[in-house]
Amino acid sequence: QVQLVESGGGLVQAGGSLRLSCTASGRAFSTSAVGWFRQAPGKEREFVVVVNWSGRTTYYADSVKGRFTISRDNAKNAMYLQMNSLKPEDTAVYYCAAETGVGAGYVSKAPSGYSYWGQGTQVTVSL
Repeated sequence: QVQLVESGGGLVQAGGSLRLSCTASGRAFSTSAVGWFRQAPGKEREFVVVVNWSGRTTYYADSVKGRFTISRDNAKNAMYLQMNSLKPEDTAVYYCAAETGVGAGYVSKAPSGYSYWGQGTQVTVSL
């Protein structure tokens, strides 16, 4: 079992930066595939960035590539999403996700590929 709690969302002007944090409980986090997803009003949840537990494979959505960076600190059972050059279209609720009991190479861009989710944190980017 893994419980996830996000923090760090807020209101920022376009061009600004935010850093989201996701803290996990449970020993399985260090060997979990993890990722960040987001959901804007009226839209489906979409992947932002996902990474396998070995850290060797990372996928970024084209819309955030070059602006967002994922990192994880297994010693702290935490992962982070550094978001730079934010745009109004980045406005959404951001969720961290984890899937445990998978091989080192497992990674999924689909929300259905993750069993554990945080409660979400709102990110609003104004003009």
